[in-house]
Amino acid sequence: MRFLTLSAAFLLFGLNFAVAQKFGYIDTNFILTKMPEYAKAQSEIDQLSSGWQKEVEDMSRNVETMYAALKAEEVLLTEQMKEERLGLIHKKEAELKEYQRKVFGFGGLFFLKKQELIKPLQDKIFEAVEKVAKQNRLAIIFDKSSELVMIYTDPRHDYTDFVLEELGLGDPNDKVK
Repeated sequence: MRFLTLSAAFLLFGLNFAVAQKFGYIDTNFILTKMPEYAKAQSEIDQLSSGWQKEVEDMSRNVETMYAALKAEEVLLTEQMKEERLGLIHKKEAELKEYQRKVFGFGGLFFLKKQELIKPLQDKIFEAVEKVAKQNRLAIIFDKSSELVMIYTDPRHDYTDFVLEELGLGDPNDKVK
């Protein structure tokens, strides 16, 4: 009897605790598109990326040209000359791969620049989310634009507009997703 009473009390209080938790969700991708600083940062990132990509393509064309020249002159070269040229070509290929890794690899220049420009905006959004969560007494706020799969979302739990308002970026009636 005691066990039954204890179990019933636990279930009752446990269910009340679960029901009492408020949650909501936001769409950070949508919020970012509303931030003028994001468009500026994205433009700078795209410009840098294009420049780096052009350098990689130029280096790659240079290697291809070296291979073509070797192929064209192959019959005139001694074995030692071929080996020297191949060695130079392999060195240029290694330089190309190293440059690609340095620029576009994990922790590379592209990654670092993106982090430098986008992280302050993400921090700004996080601060606004934190304020909105406290103002609305939310225990959890999900981000529907991240890896978390949300099969269905009830719009009444969408706090994206509140975050935009907190950031001074929008009219809650101006929501086009």
